[in-house]
Amino acid sequence: MIVHSTRGASSASLSEAIAQGLAPDGGLYMPPQLPPRAIDWGPDLRTRATNLLAPYFADDALSAHVPAIVAEAFNFDAPLRWLDERTALLELFHGPTAAFKDFGARFLAATLARLVPAGATTTVLVATSGDTGAAVASAFHGRPGFRVVILYPEGRVSPRQAHQLGAFGDNVQACRVAGTFDDCQAMVKTALGNRDLVQRHRLTSANSISLGRLLPQMAYYAHAALACAKAERALPSFIVPTGNLGNAFACLLARERGLPIGRVMLATNANRALVALAATGRYEPSKTIATLANAMDVGAPSNAERLLARFPNVQRVIDADWADDEAIREAIRRAHAEHGLAICPHTACGMEVLRRRRERGDTDTWVVAATAHAAKFDTVVEPIIGAPVPVPEPLARLLASPSHSMPMSADAAALMRLLG
Repeated sequence: MIVHSTRGASSASLSEAIAQGLAPDGGLYMPPQLPPRAIDWGPDLRTRATNLLAPYFADDALSAHVPAIVAEAFNFDAPLRWLDERTALLELFHGPTAAFKDFGARFLAATLARLVPAGATTTVLVATSGDTGAAVASAFHGRPGFRVVILYPEGRVSPRQAHQLGAFGDNVQACRVAGTFDDCQAMVKTALGNRDLVQRHRLTSANSISLGRLLPQMAYYAHAALACAKAERALPSFIVPTGNLGNAFACLLARERGLPIGRVMLATNANRALVALAATGRYEPSKTIATLANAMDVGAPSNAERLLARFPNVQRVIDADWADDEAIREAIRRAHAEHGLAICPHTACGMEVLRRRRERGDTDTWVVAATAHAAKFDTVVEPIIGAPVPVPEPLARLLASPSHSMPMSADAAALMRLLG
């Protein structure tokens, strides 16, 4: 399969695109539209993921490896938790770093491990607003042939997220940048646009600009939609808390493949560039605003470029709404009071958006993507619910490890000096 850049000047095989990350023309690689398929997708997440992803790798160097890559990456589940007959949470936080990013990061690592020549070292760059960096660090930690450099905005991630990012060591370097996530993302893009640097360090990206991160995220939406169909529930629509838009775009791609998915709705925090895009069709990046849902503090979401390239009439394919910090707090309190659940601030955005729809009389079946475990945001969640949040064992092990990150100014030159 040949994939093309959103800017039209670059094309590559899927393996080449995954290895490169960003296209040479500065655009994002886009998979071609595959026709919907009426097939037996399989009974479980791994089988469904393999059947969904295999056509993208047809005739590719990785074609025969797809089942093994899926088995390596998807070794935990994405269960549905039904809150009532018409409302469910899609729990995406059962991986090693307690966030949905584990699915895509582990798939990318398993893919690149099969592409890197013996004896070569690939440098993986990642900008993170909180969860991506830890997932990537976990996925690549200790893998021969890889160096990982993580950039995160200092003071704009939760304390436990920051500890995670610096707790791996070895082949993983965490850098706390004196700026915003958008600064970190711009630094990564600048480095990936430097051909000499790319060739010298075999640079690639682990952000959702990478198809190796994006494509596998379709699988859990397919899994959830097929589970609803098997249980003879009504056609599910999805509310996806989103910052950089990769997770929600994956849901749109799954629907495009013919999975039984109704509407797709974005839930954002006070960073409302995507809300405006869904309403007007115009993409206008904005200055980043710090919120309680810090992993979605993105003013210039990269995947907006993919969204507009794939769906020029964007208002017809998505809806969007947002929640401010007070609404986030109230949604966390309500979920605990009504359902006995501790939810993270990002999931709270989705729950608040759904609450408003219900108040307006919406009786459809909705699934809210629960993107991270509440224990990663203890300083936000625990004072609101008045109780401690149990820490999953993998997260507890990381929090018990020493953590170190190096300071970095928010400019591409600083990153290039680090890379050498």
